[in-house]
Formats: sequence, C-alpha cells, structure tokens
Amino acid sequence: MVLPDLLKAVVHVIPEGCMMRLGMTNPPYILDFLDEIADILNHPRVYSFLHIPVQSGSDAVLRDMNREYNSADFCRVVDFMLHNVPNVYIATDFICAFPTETIEDFEESMQLVLKYRFPSLFINQFYPRKGTPAARLKKIATTEARRRTAAMSSLFRSYTRYGSDRLGTEYDVLVCEWATDKVHFVAHNKCYEHFLLPCDDVSILGQVVRVRVTGVGKFHMNAELVVRSRSEVTCAGQLCNSVGAHLRQICENCLCRLESPPNAFMGVLLSAFVASLLYFLLQMH
Repeated sequence: MVLPDLLKAVVHVIPEGCMMRLGMTNPPYILDFLDEIADILNHPRVYSFLHIPVQSGSDAVLRDMNREYNSADFCRVVDFMLHNVPNVYIATDFICAFPTETIEDFEESMQLVLKYRFPSLFINQFYPRKGTPAARLKKIATTEARRRTAAMSSLFRSYTRYGSDRLGTEYDVLVCEWATDKVHFVAHNKCYEHFLLPCDDVSILGQVVRVRVTGVGKFHMNAELVVRSRSEVTCAGQLCNSVGAHLRQICENCLCRLESPPNAFMGVLLSAFVASLLYFLLQMH
C-alpha cells in the first residue's frame, strides 16, 4: 500500500460538508505520486493545502542534514501543485544557521522564499538536538544566527497572500472554532485560507456559510456573513496515523464544535470508524 491508496480510502468515507486537511509530508514521499496527490487535493471534501518542509534552499546544507531530497525535488513538488491545484495553499519550514550553512547557502534559502512567497512559513533557528550528528558540529555565532533568522522573518512579513483586491469578494467557508480573542469565529475556505467572522450568531458554528471580505491582514481576512447555509456539518474528528516507518501524515478535520449532541455523537462514531479503517489499511501495508 502507498500513500495515495490510504488517502483515497479515507476520502471515500468523508461525509458531505466535512473537510479533511492533509498534514505535513516531505518531498520524497510524494514525488512519485504527484498526479494522485493533486487529484486528492482537488477533491471537494479535501482542503487544497499542503505542508512540505524544505528546511534549506541549499543542496549542500540539505546533504549535511541527511535529507533525502534536494531543492530541485522540492521545487518540482511545489510547481506541480501550483499548476494543478487551483489556489493551493503551501506551507513550508526553514532552519536558519545550520552549522555548515554559509552566507551563500542562506541566500539560496532567501531566494526560495522570494520565489514562492509562501503564505505560511515556519522559521526556526538551528538548535542542536542531543545525540544527533549535527549536535557535534561547531555552531554559527549566536549574533549571526539571529541575524539570519530575523532577515528571513522580515522577508516573510514583506508580502501577503491577502491583498486589497480581495475586499468585497465572497467565499463559501466552513466555520470551525472560536478565535483566541473570543469575539470572532475562525473559518476556512476550500484552499484553507483563514477568515475571522464576528460571532454574532453562535448557530453558524460548524456550518458552511457565504461570507464577504471586509478587511485583509498578513495571516487572515476579516469577513461578514452574507448567506447562512442550511446544511449542517458533521464532524469527522481528528485522525493521526503512521504509514509504515516514514509516511507520516496527518488527516485533520478542522471542525471543533457542533450544534447539537446527536451530531456530536455521530461525529464520534464516524471518527472511530475511520480510525479503525486506517488501522486495518496500515496493517496491510
């Protein structure tokens, strides 16, 4: 069994109105299945979202990290998804100041960020993990490590996915949970873009609604309710499973709350069913 087989099996049991998000994966595990992964991301019940950590834009650094891919492999995955999955949302990770990273290596990472303008970017300064080969290497000076981390963070803040051209645009979104400020709901559209809605009507929590964008920011769009959908959403829960020793994927339904106990109960039953299915499929792997 390969990854697309598992994902297709899961997709078949996702109920109408429920969305699945494919979690983090590394380039080697999907390079041979780009067409299949794109088809899955285009499924109406799967978010057009992919988290592919690259860690560095330098092949030399990637080799020193013992990564099983190079920057060209990463670009091949990203380019394919950008061309075959409309409005796909791609997140990635970078490690700044790996011990063997030169100024030129770091600039290659910066160019990769500039090339794709990732809407979600996780920037980490190198930290030596005890027992790893990298922990025995001489660290880059703290001041220089901080400079590189700050430079990439500044580059990330210099652009946005959510421009003023979005103002007035309408989207169908899934209302997922309360925001941390407790005065907004968090919602997502098909490509997992983030929306904040006023929580004037608690009954829309867990429903698909039509919204209109009223404001834009770096990480989200503010929106107002236009049309409330009558279709209620059933929760499929959160599923975390391993595929063999390497193909670790996270299939996560973003819904966090439900309107009525019966639907919540059905969500629990569905979660148990899908988890059992995944376990069975993994035993076959």
